[in-house]
Amino acid sequence: MSKGGAQRNGTVRRTTLPGGLRVVTETVPSVRSATFGIWVQVGSRDETPALNGATHYLEHLLFKGTRKRSALDISAAVDAVGGEMNAFTAKEYTCYYARVLDTDLPLAIDIVCDMLTGSLIEAADVDAERGVILEEIAMTEDDPGDCVHDLFAETMFGDSPLGRPVLGTVDTINGLDRDRIVRFYKKHYDPTHLIVAAAGNVDHATVVRQVRRAFEKAGALSRTDATPLPPRAGRRAVRAAGRVGLLNRKTEQAHVVLGMPGLARTDERRWALGVLNTALGGGMSSRLFQEVREKRGLAYSVYSYTSGFADCGLFGVYAGCRPSQVHDVLKICRDELDRAAAEGLSDEEIGRAVGQLAGSTVLGLEDTGALMNRIGKSELCWGAQMSVDEMLARISAVTPDDVRAVARDVLGQRPSLSVIGPLKDKQAARLDEAVAR
Repeated sequence: MSKGGAQRNGTVRRTTLPGGLRVVTETVPSVRSATFGIWVQVGSRDETPALNGATHYLEHLLFKGTRKRSALDISAAVDAVGGEMNAFTAKEYTCYYARVLDTDLPLAIDIVCDMLTGSLIEAADVDAERGVILEEIAMTEDDPGDCVHDLFAETMFGDSPLGRPVLGTVDTINGLDRDRIVRFYKKHYDPTHLIVAAAGNVDHATVVRQVRRAFEKAGALSRTDATPLPPRAGRRAVRAAGRVGLLNRKTEQAHVVLGMPGLARTDERRWALGVLNTALGGGMSSRLFQEVREKRGLAYSVYSYTSGFADCGLFGVYAGCRPSQVHDVLKICRDELDRAAAEGLSDEEIGRAVGQLAGSTVLGLEDTGALMNRIGKSELCWGAQMSVDEMLARISAVTPDDVRAVARDVLGQRPSLSVIGPLKDKQAARLDEAVAR
């Protein structure tokens, strides 16, 4: 792609500005809304141990005011047009976005671009926001159904960037100051690390022009020879097998995650793994839901999930149950994983999962926010766009043999386990049974 050029892929268009800033849009003329976002190729995986939580801390601080607007000005401007604005931080990227009426898109572009290029990051705001983030950490720790997933990442990846929590810890947040955060900001928020994505009733050329004007006013496109950062290659993560992480807490339920290494997001087998995940724990007809909840009534919530990173992934099964039932639930889950690895799934299960996955893929893209997420993440993670029709074709092309092969490869590995709950000593001593060969 030459700098300044545009490329069509259905209704998705892409332009690279001279400073290395990429702009992708998806036009949907039939709607009256638009979602504008800026993706940054930085996440908690890019932090040193001492900087753990810096990416998320910075996300908060960019809402605290710029050279043009105070924090109140930012929120009031979006509220005044009935829009919504937010951001999220993940292990490998960060995203800031605003969803507004199509007529208010210029306002959204101006505000989000201003936040990314003109934030002050004042020392007083760093100190004030520290308390907010510490409360967010406390809130997460009070929700064991959420916290158990952080514990599982730590169990699988240990004290490595992927094993550390996105929010950081109380100690690391208290150890961060303005200078360290500003250095982190200047290193990672270069336009070559950014992707602008807009979806809805938008005009590509107009979006490019408005984005370019906003970044040029901030002096952020001065490096005319800059080239965009390629998709993250990642560093082979250290993954553990047969490990058990236990956090003994006085909760009403025991929360468990049993899982093993999955697939990297670039692995072509990910389509088959998606079908496998759907059949095992992706809906009310899935094996785990039927065996654990419907037939035995041992849990209200039970599901499986996959997470794909640049060079590795996770496959996990979550369940929340009474502490006295934890070993029964774990045995059923482990038995089902082992059975799927050894015998595969039936053609009927696979056919139903393919239909369910295809349908949920399309239904999940019914609003402009989801469309913006799709094109922004695709550009950041793969450096290319895949149409919905192409995605559906990939799902439909998955065969029973593909699913059985990926079941052997992924589910045949020795799992690890994380548990949060009020387990007695004898119960805790038996947890190794769930991860034994």
